[in-house]
Amino acid sequence: MRVFMWVVFFGSAIAATGQPKTETVPLPLFSVGEQQVTTDEFLYTYKKNHPNKQDFTENKIDEYLELFINFKLKVMEARARGLDTTAKFETEFKTYREELKKPYRTEPDALEKLTKETYQRLTEEIRAAHILVALKPDATPADTTIAYQKILHLKSRVLAGEDFEKLARELSEDPSAKYNGGDLGYFTALQMVFPFEDAAYKTPVGELSDIVRTRFGYHLIKVKDRKPTRGEVEVSHILIRSARDEAKVKNTIFSVYDQLKGGRSWDDVCQEYSEDTNTREAGGRLKPFGVGALSSVPEFEAMAFSMQQPGDISDPFQSALGWHIIRLESKIPLPSFKEMEPSLRRRVSRDERLQLSQQILQAKRRKEFLFLENEAIKQQVVALADSSLIRGTWKYTGAKELSTQTLFSVEGNGTQVNELIQYIYTHQKPTAGSPVSILTQLYEALVEEKIAEAEEAKLMREHPDFRNLLNEYREGILLFEIMETEIWGKASADSTGQKQYFEQNQSRYQAGERLEARIFSASDKSVIEDIQNKIARGDTLKDSDLKKFKSLQNFRTYERKDNKVIDQISWSTGLHKAEMEGLFYLVEVKRLISPGLKTYEEARPQVIADYQDYLEKNWVTGLRETYRVKINKKGKKFVMAQLTTK
Repeated sequence: MRVFMWVVFFGSAIAATGQPKTETVPLPLFSVGEQQVTTDEFLYTYKKNHPNKQDFTENKIDEYLELFINFKLKVMEARARGLDTTAKFETEFKTYREELKKPYRTEPDALEKLTKETYQRLTEEIRAAHILVALKPDATPADTTIAYQKILHLKSRVLAGEDFEKLARELSEDPSAKYNGGDLGYFTALQMVFPFEDAAYKTPVGELSDIVRTRFGYHLIKVKDRKPTRGEVEVSHILIRSARDEAKVKNTIFSVYDQLKGGRSWDDVCQEYSEDTNTREAGGRLKPFGVGALSSVPEFEAMAFSMQQPGDISDPFQSALGWHIIRLESKIPLPSFKEMEPSLRRRVSRDERLQLSQQILQAKRRKEFLFLENEAIKQQVVALADSSLIRGTWKYTGAKELSTQTLFSVEGNGTQVNELIQYIYTHQKPTAGSPVSILTQLYEALVEEKIAEAEEAKLMREHPDFRNLLNEYREGILLFEIMETEIWGKASADSTGQKQYFEQNQSRYQAGERLEARIFSASDKSVIEDIQNKIARGDTLKDSDLKKFKSLQNFRTYERKDNKVIDQISWSTGLHKAEMEGLFYLVEVKRLISPGLKTYEEARPQVIADYQDYLEKNWVTGLRETYRVKINKKGKKFVMAQLTTK
């Protein structure tokens, strides 16, 4: 997250307690234009950023009040320029807002919860069989009903005692069931589509799951076994592919096996015989894999996981691909949650499980905030979707009477069609998809925005600390944007203004005694001694010499206290060695410079900072002329009493 000047200057955000607090009606402290700032906001900010009681004096409070007024002036100007309405602001503020809400919500963060659940499932392997009734994701209601009745009938037959494997071979629409009886072997998390995985892990061994709908259709799942995970294995293999003359293939693989047992090099044998062209030049080595990753060749997976000691070579065995010999390279246990968490979070964030979890939470939030939808009006609006939505140029063509109808309500507050129309105008852009799906997505986004506003309003009523933090972040973003535009970027880019400022204020840039030097550093003392000898002899330093150093700072001017290494050496021309914090240094001093005025280049970093202050001071003076500042005496008296009373 970006660190804002406001957050840095006025302190970091306090931890939210998540508990409602009672509060009295605050007094006005001052106004900037039409905006009123209250005593409670100032007291909150002052106390948070002044932990030391010696700062609770009238002089300190007055100084801070002036800074606070200047801050509000800048934020007022940012709003006047519309910086709080840009897409960039909305995106950034939404991110902060959602993070701030999390401690107050009763449900845990969905991604965090699912990441932990997924890791827990990775510690266990499931063996399951299934019966599938295929159904397309976009199937018609009639086809869906037929498929559901079919799977329901199959479930009743299993529960009545019919053999699951026999039914799977005869009636499952998974083609592999004809030869495996629906048995999928062992698998773990993230290997099956999430609804299937979820049902399997929630079903006890020997029992039948509820009917499960996935993007492939309806499933019945029978869990046959579960056991602790075996992690991953890394193996190398030699493959002789199946051919018409199976006897010849079999003789070849056993000849290969005899050569290996006779002491011939694995790599040599692999390169000569293996027909896996992707791996034979690398000794047949495969990437590590876990249970279920090679379910299409179960014999290979079973053999790999049955081996115990790295270096062991399997007997020849056959799979659908041909004949194999495996050498075990290593067994890799499941890493700890801490090690896996970053990569696991990324995988879960792209997985179907997060989307389904968010849909459940979305439904819960809609119920909590009394979301009511006018389905008839919604369908009339959706009917207006056309191909212009794909181009991002849609215009409302419906009746005026429709535009004033209530589309939905949140906590009794209605949203009219007009508002959706304006939302579409603001947020539409060229995109892929059907017009109906695009318009529906925009509608759903508006609904979520209205629910978020209702949630935010509730939190602001019940939790003053949330209200204060939210306002801090909102105004912090605005401050950063306006300062970057008006001061920081302008001062850094305006080299002419910098030079003029320097020329008008040269007396401010006095320098004490200085020296011009370069600094070499290395962790090996002999490297420093070697380069010292070369420089002393007048040798030209080559690239190979410079690569030996941990760092090299080229010739520049230093004053006292500019650099710890420079402060440690004696100030005289020549070569000087130093040692500090485990590193060895060589300082080559070219010349000493008497005290006097700095050149523009020497003073430039400080000139830029001073020029920024100069521009900011003039800017704030102008803002005070644009926006009238009025301090409420009663509010200020209250603030002083609150902060100075012991």
